[in-house]
Amino acid sequence: MGSNMHLFPLPSVMRRSTLVAVAAAALAACGTTTPLPPMAPLPTYPVPAAPPPAPLPAPTPPGLRDAPGATFGAPAAGPVIGRFDGNANKGIDIGGRMGDPIRASRAGQVVLVSSALPAYGTMVILKHDNDFITAYAHISRPLVAEGDQVARGQPIAEMGQSGTDRVKLRFEIRKAGVAVDPEPYLSGRMQ
Repeated sequence: MGSNMHLFPLPSVMRRSTLVAVAAAALAACGTTTPLPPMAPLPTYPVPAAPPPAPLPAPTPPGLRDAPGATFGAPAAGPVIGRFDGNANKGIDIGGRMGDPIRASRAGQVVLVSSALPAYGTMVILKHDNDFITAYAHISRPLVAEGDQVARGQPIAEMGQSGTDRVKLRFEIRKAGVAVDPEPYLSGRMQ
């Protein structure tokens, strides 16, 4: 009868408690008497380098500057506060402070110093060749007279607010008598 134990199965509670006891004894024996076999060293992998930090955006320049290769230079150092649209603004407006220098954008001859056009206040017009003239409006004080020859970069006036509500320079370029956007000429994209 002793060998026929499978004919009389143990209750499930007894089987379970027997298995738990055997597993606990096996775990206890492994933890104190049987050392684990040595493990192979873990492989090393190169750590990818962190991507370089993105460069900071270039600071916004405080104002216009002469661009390399441009045939027209910046007439004033302030920021552009009004852009060319061909209708209401036939040039660009450059902000500044009362008395800031206004310089000839290109060598030429002074053909007009006048306050005859109220919308432009006091202005200076330079003729550069048969194609181009430049106009400098809303000045407080001209530093040149009609007929004077001027060099590129030479001070020709001081910034003001004649004919406008704030201190600024209205700068225009006319090509064959037609107003053109000055910014491509000042940046060197057009000549």
